Amino acid sequence: MSDVMIEARNLTKSYGAVRALDDVSFQVRKGEVLGFLGPNGAGKTTAMKILTCFIAPTEGTATVNGADVWDDSLAVRRSIGYLPESTPLYTEMMVLEYLEFAARMRGLKGPEAHKALKRAVEETGIGDMLARTIRELSKGYKQRVGLAQALVHTPPVLILDEPMSGLDPNQAIEIRDLITSVGKERTVVLSTHNLAEVQVSCDRVLIISKGRIVADDTPDALVATAGKARFVVDVKKGSKTDGEVRELLGKVKGVDRVRPIEVGREELGFEIVPTGDEDLRAALFQAAVEGGLVLLGLRREGQNLESIFRGLTTGDAPSRKEQRAADSALATTREERPSAKKSDAADAESSDDADPKKED
Repeated sequence: MSDVMIEARNLTKSYGAVRALDDVSFQVRKGEVLGFLGPNGAGKTTAMKILTCFIAPTEGTATVNGADVWDDSLAVRRSIGYLPESTPLYTEMMVLEYLEFAARMRGLKGPEAHKALKRAVEETGIGDMLARTIRELSKGYKQRVGLAQALVHTPPVLILDEPMSGLDPNQAIEIRDLITSVGKERTVVLSTHNLAEVQVSCDRVLIISKGRIVADDTPDALVATAGKARFVVDVKKGSKTDGEVRELLGKVKGVDRVRPIEVGREELGFEIVPTGDEDLRAALFQAAVEGGLVLLGLRREGQNLESIFRGLTTGDAPSRKEQRAADSALATTREERPSAKKSDAADAESSDDADPKKED
């Protein structure tokens, strides 16, 4: 029996002349946590809406837990727990009242519903909030309630669209840990902009840009195969100008290019991109000494998921400040431990759906 829980085949979604998704294919296996990344407008939310049968693709198809989104959309929906980015809740309801409503909508009744509600409440840690009105809850607890409704029918697949959006750092950590816990026995597709979270929590990363998949691998494999490391040289301002230092360092064998980067008032900083994979630190040190430079710093920096994401989706490398911020965020995170025959007009049920510029 196949362990493929989600399979997308040649998914395409067009809004007029604009393609939000362009011939996208991928698989997600049982027990896998997939980080679904991409800049705003890349097509992530469009793909998730197709997988949850909220909209139909223009071309292609997808299966979830063996059911086809075209031929058996109800079976697809029964297999999925879905938490949209907006976390749609009936805020005038009490938490228990809302979850009971969600259970009824999933066809759960009597003792079965009671057992399902108890399990979802325990998994999400909202037992103390059951008698409170949803509007009174913090953003973090509202996310927990949204996740509880997605879990109430014990789905084998969870699809979570920006579940940490708008949360403060402590709330984000709590929700991340919660998702990690409830996802141990489920297949999870997690859309997020938090690259440090993906690098720590996800088994695999799928990056989408302009409607197409540009990367699909494990976080470690992406980092390992993304390309060359870079070297950063800091020298004290003195007898040589910025251009002279660049020329001096550029003559070192194995240097492809030298780029100035912003540092403090009393020093000059340079990013060195090598032609290959060799370690240039000894040669750069020798060149600096022979050239009369006062060396304040010399280090080798590997790429992280932030730089890979930027390179794949924009072609730009991050600034030195952005690189340090991404590395710091990662270190901190590690320490905390419908029918296919319907028309496109029917698919575009809201202005957000019809406008690909609003897709995340």
